[in-house]
Amino acid sequence: MPKPQAWCCVVAAAVILLAASSPAAYAQTPNRAAPITAPYPGEITLRVDATDLDHKVLRVQQTLPVRGAGPLTLYFPRWLPGQHSPAGDITQLAGLKISAAGKTVPWVRDPLDTHAFTVDVPAGASTLDLEFQNLSPIGREAGRTTVTRQMLNLQWQAVVLYPAGWNANAIRIKPTLQLPEGWQAGTALRPVSSPQQGSVLNYQPVTLEMLVDSPVFAGRHFRRFELDAPGAARPVVLNLVADSDDNLKPSEAQIEAHRELVRQADKLFASRHYAHYDFLLALSDELGGIGLEHHQSSENGVRPNYWENWDKRAGSRALLPHEYTHSWNGKFRRPADLSTPDFNLPMQGSLLWLYEGQTEFWGWVLAARSGLTTVQQAADRLARTAASYDNQAGRTWRNLQDTTNDPAMTSRRGAKDWTSWQRTGGDYYGEMTLIWLDADTLIRQLSGGARSLDDFAKAFFGVQDGGGDGALGPLPYRFDDIVATLNAVQPHDWATFLRQRLDSNSPRAPLDGLARSGWKLVYAETPSESARADEAEDRFADFGYSLGLTVGSPRGGGMQPGADTRIGNVQWGGPAYHAGLAPGATLLAVNGRAYKADLLKAAITANKDGKAPIELLLREGDTFRTVRIDYRGGLRYPKLERVAGSEDRLAALLGRR
Repeated sequence: MPKPQAWCCVVAAAVILLAASSPAAYAQTPNRAAPITAPYPGEITLRVDATDLDHKVLRVQQTLPVRGAGPLTLYFPRWLPGQHSPAGDITQLAGLKISAAGKTVPWVRDPLDTHAFTVDVPAGASTLDLEFQNLSPIGREAGRTTVTRQMLNLQWQAVVLYPAGWNANAIRIKPTLQLPEGWQAGTALRPVSSPQQGSVLNYQPVTLEMLVDSPVFAGRHFRRFELDAPGAARPVVLNLVADSDDNLKPSEAQIEAHRELVRQADKLFASRHYAHYDFLLALSDELGGIGLEHHQSSENGVRPNYWENWDKRAGSRALLPHEYTHSWNGKFRRPADLSTPDFNLPMQGSLLWLYEGQTEFWGWVLAARSGLTTVQQAADRLARTAASYDNQAGRTWRNLQDTTNDPAMTSRRGAKDWTSWQRTGGDYYGEMTLIWLDADTLIRQLSGGARSLDDFAKAFFGVQDGGGDGALGPLPYRFDDIVATLNAVQPHDWATFLRQRLDSNSPRAPLDGLARSGWKLVYAETPSESARADEAEDRFADFGYSLGLTVGSPRGGGMQPGADTRIGNVQWGGPAYHAGLAPGATLLAVNGRAYKADLLKAAITANKDGKAPIELLLREGDTFRTVRIDYRGGLRYPKLERVAGSEDRLAALLGRR
């Protein structure tokens, strides 16, 4: 799209804003001095042995240079980037032993800060030797599975202790990883010798910040695809690891869609803020699912069917575009109150609605522009998002801004029984997709189609393109920076626009952008093809807009025994709620017959005239009971419908550049 001559002023204004950004602000723990920014004296060595697949135990050895005798505090990372929460699991650390010159050095845990260990460094000691184990979860009840017989997801924050009082980017560490024989690894770290030589990987020294930001996916079944042209200055690769070689055979068209993702992101952001980028993608029923951003890589864990039913279901194919966008939004540009100098100072998530919310928006858009999803699948997803928030009772008491506090409130985001009433940290992802659509279509309308949110992306994220080495940042931002850049792209009262939507307790979702795009939310008696395919694959049935409940657990939960008949969400104030249903019960029968999703659908349709109320037999522990729901509204599934005579701005947004 040709840009008006005023575009140079947009870029100039954005650059001025960036230059004026002050250092990151962060929550300061009382009586704790600010970390030192000068380099830590000496280089820490870290060795991780990941060969014990029988017990799923990672064995760790560290050598820590020290200077001078006296007390020293060692931290286990607690506040984790990307999770925005105190999710570092100290309970997985075991067997901690510290010594100097072969003699044991006792340690004491801080009872008020359980992730801190204090030792008294003996006189004359130049190094401390540490050894401990990371007891990775064996069963789901202990946490996310990170080690299986076939693969490993090594997150360095789980296998490192670091000295308190220093910036994470001032501490240098030389990591070594020993893998089982025959395994290959993908990571943003670079080995001393390349390609990989044997089962022991000696990586080049990096800062602690870069180490934690560079996880490893490794496995027995591994394949790598180049996503850039040969010889690219800042190359992008796709590293696949799977339960078997059968899951490592994508078609050329499927890989081409991932290459197109990289090209579309280049056009959107007009920059690459990395020296190289590694997509880490695990296709597994055994490794825990994940989607976590890093500056030069991303952790992506999906089910083995990622390549299947490509034309019928979107599945997890917006995941990689989301995490890739984070290299710009969240890693290079980062909210000031999330830019903490180490991993044990609390984070604040006041601007997660841009960090995660606009990333969710661009992930959805880039998936469609690249062909990872079809435009129709993108529209179907938007319909489900709009309907979800338009039927959310909790909006009346809890505004969207407040949901950005969820990560600090609990590390188990979304693990709530009454999500429609409580709201969750996931809301600043999905609802912000609607709000950023509102902003995009408003910019298009006010500028006569000359500008869009794409121009904001270039102005806000596309600065300081660091040439061959990239520009790693982070470059912090605040609310006023966002508003000023929006105003530079298209003059408007953007501060009021954002605050009205973030602070609102309206019972209705923000659907102005959908209307301005030329579409409206309606309900049909049959689900879209992509929704039907997703439900079938996940053994999940969505009756959220009719009875006000779901049965089963989407995105893989249906694999657990009995999960596909368990009541999932129950809409607060909906028909099922008023009939006395709550999440967690097992649905055994519908009108005296064993539950099947199609049977319940037929029962809902049959009661449209009110002559055949729906009876459900439920089991709650050892108790059985029957509930009667006299719902007469028929089946309802969200879809988008064109507004006659309107301009289709949604097609303009999702179309390939």
